[in-house]
Amino acid sequence: MPGKKRSVVGVLIFSIITLGIYYLYWIYVTSKETQRYLEKNTTSPGLELLLCIITCGLYWFYWIFKYSKIAVECQQKAGLPTEDNAVINLILSIIGLGIISSMILQSSLNKVWEFESSKNSPVISTTNTSENNK
Repeated sequence: MPGKKRSVVGVLIFSIITLGIYYLYWIYVTSKETQRYLEKNTTSPGLELLLCIITCGLYWFYWIFKYSKIAVECQQKAGLPTEDNAVINLILSIIGLGIISSMILQSSLNKVWEFESSKNSPVISTTNTSENNK
């Protein structure tokens, strides 16, 4: 089952409006959805979030790099061309633009979720059935 497609700009806006609370939620659900999609149980999403909080954000640098690599695995599983943004996401985070790296990660995942959803949606035939009956 694919994850939920989220607005890339929404990640930014909701994170600002909620003073970072949405961002914590986003970290948790991103961890959960990607692990479920890949059928991998690495570090639990709750522990990932807790480590981001108790290390005052230091673990988050590792998290964004790790999940950028996991997004590549998701793209491979879906059969999509891969975009490995792990290094650029880490650099953006180090220079204080972590929210941009999160938006890049969400964009990568959105492509996977959209592709998987389109595979599972029913196909509607556009042929005229009256012509087929002749």
